Amino acid sequence: MWCDRRQKLFYVDSRAPAARIYDPATGETTSIPLPEITGSLCLTTSDDLLVAMTRSISVLRADGTLGPALAAPETDKPDNRFNDGRCDRAGRFIVGTMNDKARLPTGALWQLQAGDCRHVADDIIVPNSIAFTPDDKLMYFADTYRHVIHVYDYDIGSGALRNRRLFSDMKGWKGRPDGSQIDAEGCLWNAEYAGGRVTRYTPDGRIDRVIELPVSQPTSCTFGGRNFDELYITTAKQRLTPEQLAAEPHAGAVFVARPGVCGLPEGRYAS
Repeated sequence: MWCDRRQKLFYVDSRAPAARIYDPATGETTSIPLPEITGSLCLTTSDDLLVAMTRSISVLRADGTLGPALAAPETDKPDNRFNDGRCDRAGRFIVGTMNDKARLPTGALWQLQAGDCRHVADDIIVPNSIAFTPDDKLMYFADTYRHVIHVYDYDIGSGALRNRRLFSDMKGWKGRPDGSQIDAEGCLWNAEYAGGRVTRYTPDGRIDRVIELPVSQPTSCTFGGRNFDELYITTAKQRLTPEQLAAEPHAGAVFVARPGVCGLPEGRYAS
């Protein structure tokens, strides 16, 4: 996530686990260790962050300390953990869970607002690609293991999800849908894990642009910079063989591209 207030990039190193803060003005990256595998984070209306760790969503204070858990809705599912999440423009954090032991459809989507955590979808294997259109009327969502991106009608007033339909069927592709971001023109940028690229979809589902990467496992992307004209792309090195790592010396790095379009500020959790 790009913080337009601090002009810095915030992202997670899921397996370290840690939250990382990149300052492009200095080129420095600050790392904040976290106690559990962390799937995602979001900005808040204060200087704090929310972090979705293994089984709980907690406040990560500006001084690097963790506050108490705000929600832990799946204590009855010990194999599940939180994964991708994003805040809408009404201040709700929407975040998915997944089975981290076996690829079973025991995951769900949860919506956290003002400390209240509500179940909004289930039958999920690996949740990713949560992103909202500029008019707040649609929410995109990918089940990575099923190789599909869906789109929902989204009610920004109530947070209700309706009328899920297929947006992109990636079965048979080299890559799988991972994290996404929406640009100011309403197009979806999706990181194709194992596909080595980020693709831009127009609202009708057509791919009109591709950014090829020198690594195979992009994980997510977000627009940043003072004009939101820089596309930051995170990548992973997990599960790569020594031979693959030798061929991909920048695996696990963060990249930045200037694709010629701009993004929008992130929604912030109403803390």
